[in-house]
Amino acid sequence: MAENDYKWYVLRVISGKENKVREYIESALQTSSLFKEYVSQVLIPTEKVVVLRRGKRTIKERNKLPGYVLVECNLTDECYPLLRNIPNVLGFLSDGRTDTKPAPVSQSEINKMVGTVDETEINLQLDETFIAGEKVKVIEGPFNGFSGVIQEVLQEKHKLRVVVTIFDRQTPLELGFSQVEKE
Repeated sequence: MAENDYKWYVLRVISGKENKVREYIESALQTSSLFKEYVSQVLIPTEKVVVLRRGKRTIKERNKLPGYVLVECNLTDECYPLLRNIPNVLGFLSDGRTDTKPAPVSQSEINKMVGTVDETEINLQLDETFIAGEKVKVIEGPFNGFSGVIQEVLQEKHKLRVVVTIFDRQTPLELGFSQVEKE
């Protein structure tokens, strides 16, 4: 078998069981010569996200494609049932026709899915949402400790317009989600 026969395919799996499927395939690659002959590698594309909880910022890895696992293999008539009959696998991602083999995914698409994430491009995910009119306390920056009311939520910028009272004057501020916490 030539090395260039390997192509990327997408396995549909039960959501939340992606790691179990990957572990099973990696274990089979260690023990089964049949798997070694047909399967090269298995990937679960992940992304790093910043999660804010109670004012603390943590970086977590999250599955980019829940319910899918990427497999690089030579999909022959012998390999197809090996992968299809793995526990928690629903089948291959295909065009919907049952009589055809699944179509491979191009290498450029795989590179996009598993590309490295720059720390400046990390998505911001919050466990709480902000609503105009809510009271918040500034926890970061030069206005640390001041309380104010949310005037506007700029969701796409991950910022808030907050009005705080400084020396009996109402002062509008534009603050990031991570710079405030609900009171």
